[in-house]
Amino acid sequence: MIAQKYTICVTSEILLEYREILERRFKDAQFAEDVIDAILSLPNVERVKPAFRFNLITADPDDNKFVDCAVTAGATYIVSNDRHFAELERYDFPKVDVRTLVEFLHIVRTL
Repeated sequence: MIAQKYTICVTSEILLEYREILERRFKDAQFAEDVIDAILSLPNVERVKPAFRFNLITADPDDNKFVDCAVTAGATYIVSNDRHFAELERYDFPKVDVRTLVEFLHIVRTL
């Protein structure tokens, strides 16, 4: 089971963005809150508090919250199809690997 093999790392900023997107998409604040509560109740979710902002993504600075979370957590990957994360390939430090959802699913299936 994936939940036993991977840890999902989030920050308060990431959860706030998820909540805002869910509220906007479904027009239901309670639904958005319930989804956030469900995420936080998962045994493989870890909340992290980045102490530093790397500001590596310039095309969409709002995406940096995911980079800061990944670096702080020592994550193996950021899983995203967002093209702005391609900027991370320019940096040797901090090294953050980005995988698309398809790539990540392939990794999971081959383990």
